[in-house]
Amino acid sequence: MEKILIGADHAGFKTKEFLKQALTQKGYQLEDMGTYSIESVDYPDIIHPLAQKINSGEYARAIILCGSGNGVNMTANKYPHVRSALCWEPQLAVLARQHNDANVVALPARFIDLSTALLIAEAFLTTPFEGGRHAVRVAKI
Repeated sequence: MEKILIGADHAGFKTKEFLKQALTQKGYQLEDMGTYSIESVDYPDIIHPLAQKINSGEYARAIILCGSGNGVNMTANKYPHVRSALCWEPQLAVLARQHNDANVVALPARFIDLSTALLIAEAFLTTPFEGGRHAVRVAKI
């Protein structure tokens, strides 16, 4: 199974820790890029190194978190080969994978509960890209 990157700021720390445990129990391998506590950090310091690993092709997918999901999403999408999707419900993650070939999912930790976060992560990790007409659109990004 592929190794998945995961990273969060202090607002996403508790949800990140929950996802690490739950996804590891389901057989996923995760590399934690930080943060490692609830002490305040600047999310770009976590997300830039993570996004660089996706952008270079070293890793195929990642899960990122902050309070609203917006900051980590904006930071990750600065990289040309990163397609990060902000998702607050599982169906958004399904569509982001099927239609947009999202390789990063951004979660708004302050706006979703732990069970929803897990459902979104699982949808992101198990849904394939449909290709076809969507591939043409993704290539234009």
